[in-house]
Amino acid sequence: MTKVGRVRAFIRAGMIFMFPISNVWATGADKKTVTGVSYEHILSWAMGLVIVLALFFVCVWFMRKMGVVSAINTKQQMRVLTGLSLGMREKLVLVQVGEKQLVLGVTPGRIDNLLVLEGDDLLYKEIDNQQGGDNFSEKLKQLMTGAAND
Repeated sequence: MTKVGRVRAFIRAGMIFMFPISNVWATGADKKTVTGVSYEHILSWAMGLVIVLALFFVCVWFMRKMGVVSAINTKQQMRVLTGLSLGMREKLVLVQVGEKQLVLGVTPGRIDNLLVLEGDDLLYKEIDNQQGGDNFSEKLKQLMTGAAND
């Protein structure tokens, strides 16, 4: 099917959903008075509701898959920092639990603790902007004064 054919098919499919709305825009002689709710109205409302809910759940699933939802709530005591796929069913996962980081081997049948990292051995360290200051502004000041070249 060519690109033009796909566009025409898309427009025709869209016209099916626009059919009940066409009665609203009817002119003079074509106007009908609706006395009750018919089966077609209920079916079109239900179809619209199903489509909207499906789009909502697809957006939520996509956000969770991309990690947007977990990035919003970063003040958790236990969270997954990163993961590495080793095959079809095996993964290495770095998990932060309080002040410790755990490297876990995950397979379908079990989860093994491979390494515990504490203190200076942590792979990902959080930077506290209130105590440490703004790193970008400090580096910019150093660059402008020429202290970065020393």
